[in-house]
Amino acid sequence: MNIALKILRTFAAGTRRTLRQAARILTSLRSDGARRVGIMTIATSLIGAFALPAFGMTQNAIDYSRNDGQSVVAANGNHEVVKDNFAALSAAQAARQGLTVIYPKYTGPSVSELLKNPPYASGYDLAAVFAVAKKYQGVPYRYGGSSPAGFDCSGYIQFVYAQFGVALPHSVSGQGAAGKPISIKDAQPGDIVMMPGHNGFYAGNGMILDAPRAGGSVSIRPIWTTNYYIIRLGI
Repeated sequence: MNIALKILRTFAAGTRRTLRQAARILTSLRSDGARRVGIMTIATSLIGAFALPAFGMTQNAIDYSRNDGQSVVAANGNHEVVKDNFAALSAAQAARQGLTVIYPKYTGPSVSELLKNPPYASGYDLAAVFAVAKKYQGVPYRYGGSSPAGFDCSGYIQFVYAQFGVALPHSVSGQGAAGKPISIKDAQPGDIVMMPGHNGFYAGNGMILDAPRAGGSVSIRPIWTTNYYIIRLGI
């Protein structure tokens, strides 16, 4: 069901109950002065209720599972808050949710500089790729990031493979086109897990090493969907 429709129905039900209660209160007031005070008090309360952000809703207001294994606990049709990681928010919204991230400083080589002088060009194999990728566990997610100051999913893969002299575009679809699909049963750590709008390193045993979402960091976790395939680069 549409998120906005759920929110409207929840608000509508709550509003009807509030208005019925308000009518009973006003009817019980004996003087015109008391009624005027009551009207002002109720009106102020209603304005405050409608001004609450969607993130102030309880888990019972919105709760549905997404195809990435996360469960949404509040949403307003444009943004959502989930239990485990957080969907991308504006800087102001992230700050209100306590999600302000202090990104680590990084002064090392960029992707383009690594491609000019790749440190592991002579030892390119999947095990070596995966060993390098694991070094960046804990680096925070950063939209558009392609360095240890913060990675997004394809920026992470681009940065790691650049160290082996493999040039990749900074896009999920572009990286998917650069590799060759292989059977999942043949997948090895260091291969790439591809899914709609996201990718990461295959970590073995049905796990993925990836840069997840805003509020998260590079980590190994179970692959949460069957809608994926594996590609191998350099073959």
